[in-house]
Amino acid sequence: MTLSDASAVVDADVALEPALLTHEDRARLLTYMATMRSAEERALSLYKQGKVPGSFYDGRGEEAISVGAAFALAPRDRLCILHRDLGAHFVRGVTVERYLANYMGRADGVTGGKDGNMHFGDRGLGCVGMVSMLPDMALVAGGIALAMKMRGEDRVAMTFFGEGSTANGQWHEAMNLAGVQRLPVVFVLENNRFAYSTPNELEFAVEPVRRAAGYGFPGVEVDGNDVEAVFVAAHAAAERARAGGGPTLIECQTMRMHGHGAHDDMGYVPPELLAEWEARDPVERYAARLVADFGFAAAAVEAIREEARALVAAAAERALASPLPDPALAREGVFAERWEPLGDGAAPWSGWAEGRAAR
Repeated sequence: MTLSDASAVVDADVALEPALLTHEDRARLLTYMATMRSAEERALSLYKQGKVPGSFYDGRGEEAISVGAAFALAPRDRLCILHRDLGAHFVRGVTVERYLANYMGRADGVTGGKDGNMHFGDRGLGCVGMVSMLPDMALVAGGIALAMKMRGEDRVAMTFFGEGSTANGQWHEAMNLAGVQRLPVVFVLENNRFAYSTPNELEFAVEPVRRAAGYGFPGVEVDGNDVEAVFVAAHAAAERARAGGGPTLIECQTMRMHGHGAHDDMGYVPPELLAEWEARDPVERYAARLVADFGFAAAAVEAIREEARALVAAAAERALASPLPDPALAREGVFAERWEPLGDGAAPWSGWAEGRAAR
């Protein structure tokens, strides 16, 4: 089963909900979150085996944010995706095999082995390559949105960042430009309680979501561990942007359940705080909700999760078999030799917008 075939395990006897999300959509949301969880678990295991060079970064506990937000966009929209937002790559069509191969520096990785870590993007899928220094991607997203506005295009840009980014001057520049120009951009802020080891109370005196008004656009706060709450907020923000209403800042309340990177033991995090958020695990919560609120059979939900685990296991084997890159190609594709527009999103797509258009 592919990611886009998640509906195959949904109880076919249950009628579709007369709302934005159908049963098929909800099965896909769980599939993407479960796949992100399994893929990052496998990548962390490979890192501990010495098969991933450098360090490793994941988004455990934050799966609902990248999946819910990306799922709300259309194929021609653009995403600036960061290191805890793997689910957005999967929604756009990046495969688990390419993700794992990239972390291992293999030729079949997204960057073809030119970067053995999380710095990757796929132009054809509308995913902009990550800039490591945060929150520089907010400026990149703003520039993309400005180009969209100048060309009169029906498109939206979106980017993600942690709350620590809001203490950086470049973040304020990006927000100010977006507000002044009324750019079609959605800023998704992942408040995961810590900027590396700095807790919220030492990061800012005013909650980031309240700052949006100072730049002339709305700020919305949502439960970042509720994938549908994130989807609804992102959908509304994208529609507002398309209508010329300008940017929106969505602050998603969540928790970083692992360290800043695999090298970080999180000794600075109170154990009771982790326990509190473990009880709000986004994958477990949504799996339970599908059964309790949306008529999914428990066996169907477990099948979705098992299919995700199987998909990751098979992808890992293929990624491990991927060859190392040819050194002779090291200089190819590093610098742009000619101007090329971002892809039009024509590659395989299984997000909400395409499915809705087909119905």
